[in-house]
Formats: sequence, C-alpha cells, structure tokens
Amino acid sequence: MLIRLFILFAVIPVVEIYLLIKVGSLFGALPTVALLLAISLAGAWLVRHQGFEILRRIQAELGQGRLPAAELLDGAMVLVGGVLLLTPGFFTDLLGLFFLVPVSRTLIKQFARLWLQRRLARGGVITIRRF
Repeated sequence: MLIRLFILFAVIPVVEIYLLIKVGSLFGALPTVALLLAISLAGAWLVRHQGFEILRRIQAELGQGRLPAAELLDGAMVLVGGVLLLTPGFFTDLLGLFFLVPVSRTLIKQFARLWLQRRLARGGVITIRRF
C-alpha cells in the first residue's frame, strides 16, 4: 500500500511536470495551456454526455426491475475520469479520457472481472488488517 501511495503522490506529479516542460518547450507556454484547457473542455463535455447516458440506462434497468450493476460501475468510472481530468497535466488527462470512452471502459470492466475471478478462486477477496 505504501508503494501505491508513493506512486500516487510522488511519481505521478513528477511525470506530469516532466510532460508539461517537454510539451511547453516544444510548442510554447501559451499553446500548452490552451491545449490543456481544450482537453479539459472536451473532457467536461464527455463527462456530461456519458453521465446523462448512464443515468438513462440506470433508469431503464430499474424500470425493468433489474439491478443496474454494470451501469453503476460505468458511473463510477466516469466519476474517476472526471476527477482525473480536473487534475492539471497530460498524463492524468489521458487516463481520465481512458475512463470516459465507452470502448476503453469495457476493457477496464473485463480486466476487473478477470482480476476478481482470480481473487475469488484463491479464496481471498477482502482482507481486514488491524493496526
């Protein structure tokens, strides 16, 4: 867990700064900022569009009396994608867009399903640790 937190709070910001410096030196400061703003605006539109589509699908599933499990997972991924798009930088924007595009969300869900099946087969899904 400590390694994951280190990557989250130390490595990712360094990668973001490196990419901002490289892109800024290649295109200039103003075009780099404009590109970041354009990506954020496109992401905000995509979050809004995907969010309303997921809400529509959730309502349809509930209307038919079914549990909207896949749609709720899609909603969580759109939320994660939106949060990543709020973080300034190209790397997190790319990850955020990956969570927002329906095709890549399908890949993420397949990967998560395989991961969970392996965890269930080993008999360990939840570990409770007391400190």
